[in-house]
Amino acid sequence: MVSESDTAPTFTATYNGSDHETFDLEDHLGDGPVVLAFFPGAFTPPCSNEMVALQDHLADFEAAGATLFGISADSSFSLGAFAEEYDLGFDLVSDMSGEVIESYGLSIDIPDLGLYGIANRAVYVLDDEGTVTHAWEAEDPTNEPDYEELLAAVKSA
Repeated sequence: MVSESDTAPTFTATYNGSDHETFDLEDHLGDGPVVLAFFPGAFTPPCSNEMVALQDHLADFEAAGATLFGISADSSFSLGAFAEEYDLGFDLVSDMSGEVIESYGLSIDIPDLGLYGIANRAVYVLDDEGTVTHAWEAEDPTNEPDYEELLAAVKSA
């Protein structure tokens, strides 16, 4: 797992709803804190709850100058439908290859659900240089982060 004070692994991936628009983390560094919220899978109850809760706090993140991204192993098209279904005002990033998830040490399997190589639930706050100023990883992927603690971390980044 990536820890506080580590330099976050940079990556490129695909934005939600697109198979040709590339997301590059480096393009977002230097414009205020970046929040990376990894989640196991779109349209599952815990993930839907978390993304809606992040949406509910989006104005607070933006007021703190932060940019928020959700990241999962779902396809960009699935993430596009997920964002539309829940009216999410932040971008979701598709890591179907699992390379980003693996580089952050978050790959898990949930065999009972037929899910392999998906992201464990985790949230990272990065400063302008890409240093991790806050790291949280769920002990159980059904757990959600403490949103007030996350917002405090964003404000201090």
